[in-house]
Amino acid sequence: MKKIAILGSTGSIGTQALELLSESNDYIVDYLYANSNYKLLYQQIKSTEPKFACINCEDSYNKLKEINNTNTEIICGLNNSLDFIKSRKVDLSLNAIVGISGLKPTLHIIASGTKFLALANKESLVMAGEIVTEIAHKNGVKILPVDSEHSAIWQCLTGENDLDISRIILTASGGPFRALDKKDFKSITVKDALNHPNWDMGNKITIDSATMMNKGFEVIETKWLFGLSEDRIDILVHPQSIIHSMVEFNDTSIKAQLGFPDMKIPINYALHYPKHKKLNLKPLNLDLIGQLTFEKPDLNKFQCIQLAYNAMESGGTSTSILNIANDLSVELFLNKKIKFTQIPKLIELCITKHHYISKPNIDDIFEQIDWVKNYINKNTFI
Repeated sequence: MKKIAILGSTGSIGTQALELLSESNDYIVDYLYANSNYKLLYQQIKSTEPKFACINCEDSYNKLKEINNTNTEIICGLNNSLDFIKSRKVDLSLNAIVGISGLKPTLHIIASGTKFLALANKESLVMAGEIVTEIAHKNGVKILPVDSEHSAIWQCLTGENDLDISRIILTASGGPFRALDKKDFKSITVKDALNHPNWDMGNKITIDSATMMNKGFEVIETKWLFGLSEDRIDILVHPQSIIHSMVEFNDTSIKAQLGFPDMKIPINYALHYPKHKKLNLKPLNLDLIGQLTFEKPDLNKFQCIQLAYNAMESGGTSTSILNIANDLSVELFLNKKIKFTQIPKLIELCITKHHYISKPNIDDIFEQIDWVKNYINKNTFI
């Protein structure tokens, strides 16, 4: 039986992955990692009986140690977890950590000898796509995308020749503000932005969907996952979220992957690749859907898309600054310290003002985090 490690086990992707694994006998859970939700992690420990579990928050670690009556060894702190990741030989690691903190685990996983990395952490490829893909290739680690869009592209490209690809078309729901006039953006509240029309996701990624930065990140991820330049990656708004992405070939034919907007589908495919293991979901009946519609994204309203394309074209540290500045800006918005319309302004300001490095190493990228934090703290008044 294969072994799996799940990082970010108490988050949206992690909990769904464990739910799917509970219906399968394909894996033994070897290792779980969570940030601070010790109560849920404890329930997961009891149900999966991993050999090890790590929790980042020291206070949560102490509370977990008090209640733990299982044989699972409990570890405290991300740094201790990183050292541990390298020592564990598992068949599949799922990195479902949200945000910048997911990058270091990705680097340790691909250096550990793990055969497959199911990657749900966008930041790993947005901030350090060149570094991550080079190390993965060198070590023979196959990266399995968990995003619905990249999973769709991956499935469409199965059996195809890379030289036959004309372009990739990423679909986007358009988020909750697709039809909202730009003049009304200034009054958008946190509650408004968290009300996604189609997808049930965590708070951070839901805000990224509302600004459409999520789609900008996916363009950058697409470049590194599938080796295409930015001029061959397009975005198409598709409000029904039934088509998850498309690939156009040189003969103008297009392949698309369709399904209900349910993250269990791409998670399931990554867990059981190359099989489409049966899911207990209702089938997609297109006759009941009626129609599928498409439109171009409004770059005037959703400025984050253009910021992402510009950063990808600039390369170097531009995409890592884009990512870090977005993470911190979204956090400020969720804490009601800035307005929704200030998110792209802060991001653009950070990209413009930062010290650009054309060929950064991993230390250069992590040094940018402190710079952006300090800069944003001084400029939240814009």
